[in-house]
Amino acid sequence: MTERVVLAYSGGLDTSVAIGWIAEETGAEVVAVAIDCGQGGEDLDVIRKRALDCGAVEAVVADARDEFANEYCVPALQANALYMDRYPLVSALSRPLIVKHLADAARYHNATMVAHGCTGKGNDQVRFEAGLAALFPELKVLAPVRDSGMTRDKAIAFAAEKGLPIDVTKKSPYSIDQNLFGRAVETGFLEDIWNGPIEDVYDYTQNPAEERPADELVISFTAGVPTAIDGKELTPLQIIEELNRRAGAQGIGRIDMVEDRLVGIKSREIYEAPGAIALIAAHQELENVTVERELARFKRGVDQRWGELVYDGLWFSPLKKALEGFIVEANQAVTGDIRMVLHGGRAVVTGRRSEASLYDYELATYDTGDTYDQSLARGFIDIWSMPAKIASLRDHKLS
Repeated sequence: MTERVVLAYSGGLDTSVAIGWIAEETGAEVVAVAIDCGQGGEDLDVIRKRALDCGAVEAVVADARDEFANEYCVPALQANALYMDRYPLVSALSRPLIVKHLADAARYHNATMVAHGCTGKGNDQVRFEAGLAALFPELKVLAPVRDSGMTRDKAIAFAAEKGLPIDVTKKSPYSIDQNLFGRAVETGFLEDIWNGPIEDVYDYTQNPAEERPADELVISFTAGVPTAIDGKELTPLQIIEELNRRAGAQGIGRIDMVEDRLVGIKSREIYEAPGAIALIAAHQELENVTVERELARFKRGVDQRWGELVYDGLWFSPLKKALEGFIVEANQAVTGDIRMVLHGGRAVVTGRRSEASLYDYELATYDTGDTYDQSLARGFIDIWSMPAKIASLRDHKLS
């Protein structure tokens, strides 16, 4: 029986060429798997037909936008996930979703191998292979671009020789990855970290310096999950899509950073994540209102570690699963509304309300009606500062 390889298929040059390349190198049949994570572009049926025309024995396509929003973007939002305090894990979130579908397809089609089109310099190779190791450890992984010398020049020549139905004449100066949660841009002149990004780098966001009216909206959450905009109930997918449009129109979510890649190098990345940045800002503020101080302090460390695990390709790890259980529990009271103004590249919270609020006006006010007993403060301060006071007296005695 002929072996089968499941290929993570994008419909572009490299993965289209990889179908025939893998067949020639291994003698195996190729099953192409394409997943819609909200990246836009070509219709899934067009992509499926191209895979078959390029020699795949079967092509699986899946609209996974709701799955991506519900099972990957929402947990990231509940964790306020920002790698290095800035990057909302755009690409890192989509990879485990793709891995899950690859593993499912491999089982269904009795494949012994899975292939991806990652290079040896990026994080995605780790995310694919670590995820597959967790979900289907028996599979062998092929990486033609990284391991078999399938350079772009060779890919173009292979496509021309075989008459593959791919446009190989257009090449963007950038490497771009995008999905529902955002867009990542690198390479080209951006590799010189002194060069500032120019407007043609961006697609999800408008220039924040342009004059335009501000946009005010109210985002509603239930247990940390976004459920409505301006009182209209929507799915997480619909909410992210609407905020991508409205926050993107205000130039929100542009990020220019040098980040620490898992593979040991620093890389300059340009990100656009208007919906993600607006949602995280709103969620963080609602947590400020509804989460008790010690729980909030501890959660910040858990959130950071959760984001690092996801960035590092460990979505399916025991630690990430355990931390997520804590994060879900910590979000149980994060229910309420956040009013925001979107304008000039910023998402600014201007109002909050919640039935689960821990904010007590009568305790917080400085006006008549204040119920806070200020006379208790002196004794509290004496006890609170006692350890430092005792240590200081000892040090003075010893010096």
